[in-house]
Amino acid sequence: MKRLSAREKQRIATLLAKLREAYPTAKTELDYKTPYQLLLAVMLSAQTTDKRVNMVTPVLFARYPSPEALAAATPEEVLPIIGSVNFAPTKAQNLVATARLLVERHGGQVPGTMEELVALPGVGRKTANVVLSIAFEVPAIAVDTHVFRVAHRLGLSEGSTPEAVEADLMDRIPREDWATAHHWLILHGRYTCVARKPKCGICPLRPECPAFQRGDCP
Repeated sequence: MKRLSAREKQRIATLLAKLREAYPTAKTELDYKTPYQLLLAVMLSAQTTDKRVNMVTPVLFARYPSPEALAAATPEEVLPIIGSVNFAPTKAQNLVATARLLVERHGGQVPGTMEELVALPGVGRKTANVVLSIAFEVPAIAVDTHVFRVAHRLGLSEGSTPEAVEADLMDRIPREDWATAHHWLILHGRYTCVARKPKCGICPLRPECPAFQRGDCP
């Protein structure tokens, strides 16, 4: 990881200040009330929009209000409820399998460590970081497709993997801002710095954005 110049540190500080101003109430757009519901919602959100997830979770949570209830179900019973999300058959299997492990290993509670979370079926590092950050207020940065793309465009990372980008962001963003910055980057990537046609004309980060300065974005 290369050392940053004083000028680069100032550029990043300005970026973060502008993101804070642009998204002062940044938080997850997934609907949930408990760590259990949050875990299921984040698992469903892989390769699926939060809006779509929020359309299926009310029925899912009502039908299976606890890990014990979901653990007693079969993937075949869960699948029709979540059928509109991407990779629904695999996710149905993972939801049931995870619920069973929550009951068997954790007393029906969502665990609060990275090691325990990633041991659950269908829970990768990104999902675990989201749960740790939101449910347990553990400083963490979850790297999804939005965060990965925006971090590269803004020159916050050149990492080729989510893990490498996560490490760069943790190095370049103050620890106290990790959890919130995760949401800043997601929202910026979701609504402004979109994948195919980034809305550079309305982006407040243009003066500090390397991608815009290089002409990589219209």
